[in-house]
Amino acid sequence: MDALKFVVLDEEDLEVASTHLQDAVVRVSDVLWRPHERRLVVALNRFDWECAHGAQGAQGAQGTQRAQGTQRAQGTQGAQGTQGAQGIQGVSGTRCEYRRRRAALRFERVMACKCRQIDPAQKDAVLNLLAVEFSETEAPSGVVKLTFSGGATLRLDVECLEAELADLGPSWTTNACPCHGDTQEKTAERRRN
Repeated sequence: MDALKFVVLDEEDLEVASTHLQDAVVRVSDVLWRPHERRLVVALNRFDWECAHGAQGAQGAQGTQRAQGTQRAQGTQGAQGTQGAQGIQGVSGTRCEYRRRRAALRFERVMACKCRQIDPAQKDAVLNLLAVEFSETEAPSGVVKLTFSGGATLRLDVECLEAELADLGPSWTTNACPCHGDTQEKTAERRRN
């Protein structure tokens, strides 16, 4: 898969970027608030959902067992779990791999940055990004909210929505795919029917 690079100028753009950022992991030390530049930069390891969905689509095409059925005992923060990569077969019969990529998310024209349930002193703490959302207050200004598992949030008061998401290098394999309670329930329901 090619490296991603998105410019975010409206709420629809941010929804697309948020989809690619779901389940990215972030070290607290990699959240850089630059008040004099009115900029926030977040370096993160994003999960490559496009690759994972391609692997699951290939499974469906061949009628092989779905990965959601094999839960790993080790979970990530919050209500999240992980799925093992074992048993996933692609169209060619080879094992598909889950991947992560180093990426940067940058917001410009940030007037204020506030955090909840994030301790800036714990630099090695790891956050799991669930979603990035924008709420307009007085057009074009508004609030960008980065929601992490466990209730942690970053709230950005922005003059207008101006951001960029860019992959910074090659991807690497990971042993697990993040999964969510609602995904597990839907999978179980499909199996019953």
